Amino acid sequence: LAARKRIGELYMDDRIVDYIVELVHATRHPDEVGAPDLRPLIEFGASPRATIALGQASRAHAFLRGRAFVTPDDVKSIAPDVLRHRVLTSFEADAEGVTSDTIVSRILSVVDAP
Repeated sequence: LAARKRIGELYMDDRIVDYIVELVHATRHPDEVGAPDLRPLIEFGASPRATIALGQASRAHAFLRGRAFVTPDDVKSIAPDVLRHRVLTSFEADAEGVTSDTIVSRILSVVDAP
């Protein structure tokens, strides 16, 4: 419980919060971040609740690395684990062998980190 409290208190800059929101939003609207080719591959993107999960997981990642603040690298490191089951691929993606991991990786590459 003490660790959970400390993790919840870790500093997360507003630019990191905005980055997390943009990543999750990009799973629903990839064309808005310069990846229109992903649109037909995504049946359903991550819900807004994914932003909460990604924020909490990023804080925990930073905590485990011994830091009192979250960096973009924390978000990037944990994003595949948080988003892979929240991004549902379309039939077209399945037919082409594209996985949700591939989609998340591509989104991480096109969304600029702060």
